Amino acid sequence: MSLPDQIEALATGFALIALSVALLITVWRIIRGPTLPDRVLGLDMLVAIAIGLIAVVAIRTGFNLYIDIAIALGLVGFLATVAFARFILARGLSPETANAERGLAEAKRGPAPRSDAMRRKRKGGRR
Repeated sequence: MSLPDQIEALATGFALIALSVALLITVWRIIRGPTLPDRVLGLDMLVAIAIGLIAVVAIRTGFNLYIDIAIALGLVGFLATVAFARFILARGLSPETANAERGLAEAKRGPAPRSDAMRRKRKGGRR
């Protein structure tokens, strides 16, 4: 075995170990994640790590079809992340988070203009 082959074997072995550890940490974050956006981000990271693992296996085996599989996984992973993000924006917000974001939006806008009915109600009746 020549020196370049030894370096390649060592580098791909290290990359497989590092990506496997990253995969375990990411799965732990997905399971333990305190909020839904944390879990979505973990799933996106999981897809990126899986693409890296597929690429390292393609280099190690010399089978170039794995690169096409990694590209397809990247496209599907991106679409899944966008779909999850739309879900979170549409329905996935907890009431506490929605109230906090509504309060921030109102603080940026300033106080809302009062209607005549609200003014009358504060003064105690009709005019």
